[in-house]
Amino acid sequence: MGRAIVPFLNKPMTLLKDLSASAIIAGFVTVLVGFTSSAVIVFQAAQTLNASSVQIGSWMFALGMGMGSTCILLSWRYRVPVVTAWSTPGAAMLITTVAGVSMEEAIGAFLISGVLITLCGFSGWFERMMNRIPLAIASGMLSGVLLRFGLDVFVAMKTQFVLTFAMFFLYLVARRWTPRYAVIAALGLGLLIAWFKGLLHFEAVSLQWAQPVFTSPQFSVSAVVGVALPLFVVTMASQNVPGVAVIRASGYSVPLSPLIGWTGAATIALAPFGAFALNLAAITAAICMGREAHEDPNKRYVAAIAAGVFYLLIGIWGGTVGAVFAALPQELILAIAGLALLGTIGNGLATALVHEKDREPALITFLVTASGVTLFGIGAAFWGLVAGTLALGVLKLKKS
Repeated sequence: MGRAIVPFLNKPMTLLKDLSASAIIAGFVTVLVGFTSSAVIVFQAAQTLNASSVQIGSWMFALGMGMGSTCILLSWRYRVPVVTAWSTPGAAMLITTVAGVSMEEAIGAFLISGVLITLCGFSGWFERMMNRIPLAIASGMLSGVLLRFGLDVFVAMKTQFVLTFAMFFLYLVARRWTPRYAVIAALGLGLLIAWFKGLLHFEAVSLQWAQPVFTSPQFSVSAVVGVALPLFVVTMASQNVPGVAVIRASGYSVPLSPLIGWTGAATIALAPFGAFALNLAAITAAICMGREAHEDPNKRYVAAIAAGVFYLLIGIWGGTVGAVFAALPQELILAIAGLALLGTIGNGLATALVHEKDREPALITFLVTASGVTLFGIGAAFWGLVAGTLALGVLKLKKS
């Protein structure tokens, strides 16, 4: 028994040894991008269910606690950057499908969706399916998902040229001399310029504690069919499939069944407080898995743990954190997200196109994913994988 305890006791020491400023910043950028890009959709989903401001705060509390705890515990357990998120497509779907559904029925639907995700994960079915996707196809999908973030660095120059170009130029210089701190330097300069130009608006920021509100679930056939099942399908296809592909494309090997299973379990535990769907992240996960988090891939798990800590803070001070993020200029957020993902986009394209026999299917995956096409409420990342796999199968058919 003593020998079994020693590795556990060594984990905090290993974490402290692997801790780095670049990983902490990567974790912060992960949360910054995730929150600012989709929090408004979550707010709208809650408002569609006639949630009060206190209930909306409870949703942010539950989601923050769920994402924070799963990021920390799963990354700690597997020494791999495991980043979780709320289901943005799921939140968007709720806006259009919960008409006539009460908050209690919606909570019941969240629970059923969480149970389905848990079963899908722990049963091993999802992992067996994902093991059949070639690395080139997964890498093409990853690059397609992240392409718009890379483009946004230069799109942002249209409205804030001095701010974004200065960040971009300093990033290049830092990549040459101190690559680990390139993103940190760019973020620091961006904040400084934004302050000088009067683009930071912290006047409305005040300390606001989140108040968790328990809602007793109710179950109805209409909510199960109209909310729970679509939420489950959209979360698995549009979030967990690309989330796993990002992990694989980044070169990490980790058992997938417990990752999916525990996100479902966390959803079940926190659904009565407003956690509608938790899942693996894709876009934000790539920030923690890139070279900017740490030059050593084995130490990038610290970035995901740092992201988890920041998510916990969102859960505790949801209103305050939301106001802080809202105070930052949009161009700064776009620029820092794109710069943090440049290396990952490049590595993804290189992996996708390295083998000639897989090049065309990987390119098709990349283009379909980058197109942003949505069919049946399921996002482009899933359809990119479908198109690439179809192309690969057709091109490998033997000629008669």
